[in-house]
Amino acid sequence: MQRKAELQIWIEGTIVAAIAMVLSFIPTNIGSSFSVSLGMIPITLYALRRGAKAGFFSAFIWGLLHFPAAQVYYLTPIQVIIEYILAFGFAGFAGVYSDKLQQAVRNKEYVKSSRIIIYASFFGTLMRYFWHFIAGVIFWGSFALWGMNPWLFSFVMNGVSGVATAIATSVVLLLLLKINPNLFIPTKMSRMSQHNNGVE
Repeated sequence: MQRKAELQIWIEGTIVAAIAMVLSFIPTNIGSSFSVSLGMIPITLYALRRGAKAGFFSAFIWGLLHFPAAQVYYLTPIQVIIEYILAFGFAGFAGVYSDKLQQAVRNKEYVKSSRIIIYASFFGTLMRYFWHFIAGVIFWGSFALWGMNPWLFSFVMNGVSGVATAIATSVVLLLLLKINPNLFIPTKMSRMSQHNNGVE
């Protein structure tokens, strides 16, 4: 039973990654450097349902799906690893807030739940865009507009995209919390996921 429950978690994570990939095709780009990553919405929801470990797995799969979808901007192998393996995978660490959120939802503490969702949305986005920032400095600096310093250029462009993505993710998840709080509570949990999430 435990293995079956764990398998269901991984299958759910793979489906969520596919949904995130589909949302990535919705055009939100302004120019070549600014965009809102709508895929962060299902990834963050899943991470808050299942915890950081499962969240990392799902976000990692999301990153890998960019390859068969031909959505990879390639400069060097290291750049690709940073931006499509590390960056996307780290987005799943929004799940570090899963146990606190689930407890607050069970206690019907709406204000506290809302605050945790905002924290998680910004934290997961920060974890992802940190790696995009590093890649921007190292690999994309020569493309900086107006001869800007690569550090400043990467910070501004990734910072604006990250904040916009975190806000969009927070708004949608807060709406989902209001509509159906149980979306953040998994219906089936294995011992493995209970241990990782700190749920008792």
